[in-house]
Amino acid sequence: MTQSEDHHSNLNEHLVSSPPRLLSEVAYERIKEAIRSSDLEPGQPLSEKKLSSMLGISRTPIRVAIQQLAQEGLIQIIPGRAVTVASLSVQEVMNAIHVRAILEPEIARLAAASISAVGLDALRSAIQEMEAAIEKDDRTTWAQADSRFHEILSATSSNKLLGEMVLQVRNRISYLSLVNPTDQKRMRACTEEHRQVVDAIVARDSQAAEQSMRDHLNKLQDSFFHRLTHI
Repeated sequence: MTQSEDHHSNLNEHLVSSPPRLLSEVAYERIKEAIRSSDLEPGQPLSEKKLSSMLGISRTPIRVAIQQLAQEGLIQIIPGRAVTVASLSVQEVMNAIHVRAILEPEIARLAAASISAVGLDALRSAIQEMEAAIEKDDRTTWAQADSRFHEILSATSSNKLLGEMVLQVRNRISYLSLVNPTDQKRMRACTEEHRQVVDAIVARDSQAAEQSMRDHLNKLQDSFFHRLTHI
């Protein structure tokens, strides 16, 4: 067998052995990303028929995805009336950040004790993308790198349940970074706060990592409150 034939054989074996993704999982990821990127906006009505046509997926998987997104707070279902993208009040946004401020410092504390070199490299890469986006005044790319930073921390947590809970809470308000973008000054400060968290993790200083994340989220809460109440 030639090297080329061996490569194709291995690829075919991988494709055969890899379980196909459920259509409901594909629908869930694509609808969630559309909400987070503001392609689907808060308060926008949703219909299974339109989503099915847009995604090229039958209505049953769409229905399953909508139910899952509703459980996570990204979609609001009013029985017998409407299905819409969730539109959170100022108080609901503050509640979500409050929950993050309780849980996410623990994520940082655990990371200082257990995150891998690969995880650290991914965090540094996200910060570098944030810094590059600031120089270009690219708020969309900055917000995406910011999200990736927190997703990496949660995904690499030694407590998987805690990581999943933090991601679910963060998903509820992630769209705000795009529909109500932060200014350059806050972008720079926020990026530096991320770097302080990583520096503490690199030093394997669990207490400092926990406190740095808590400080970051307290400042985030103040920033969001100011922006949401001065629209």
